[in-house]
Amino acid sequence: MVIDRKIKLDSADIRRLDDLDVALELLHFGFRGLTVDADAYLETLGLSRVHHRILYAIRRVDGINVGELAALLGVSKQALHRPLTHLFERALVTQQRDPEQHRYKRLSLSTEGHDVEHRATDLERRVIRAALDTTDTDGRIAWHSVMQSLAARLD
Repeated sequence: MVIDRKIKLDSADIRRLDDLDVALELLHFGFRGLTVDADAYLETLGLSRVHHRILYAIRRVDGINVGELAALLGVSKQALHRPLTHLFERALVTQQRDPEQHRYKRLSLSTEGHDVEHRATDLERRVIRAALDTTDTDGRIAWHSVMQSLAARLD
């Protein structure tokens, strides 16, 4: 369920225990701001953020299998099972046996799955584009640097 209630951060009564709490709050609420429109769209389809993450990854990694998908998303196969099954039932994701390694099933998006992923991701692209347009090149470079540093912790 998407909570569409607006929050005004500067008036929220959030107690900061450390100077870095501002950065943590901006990261948390910034991500919510990035995904709120996509999440509202997904909710109209009976889907959620986790479904979008799965669709996003499958679209970008040709022939990914379930184990690779779980590793990429940083979740267990058990955690992936329920939302992935839902996507199979909705015919948004298909699977086909790997012709060389028969025990692996390769995942791909159906035409409808592709369309759902594209629309949800495009809603997020619009938000990130608008946010990046509020800063200059140096600001964009700094933002990318911080995000790359955080993402590198997953390597």
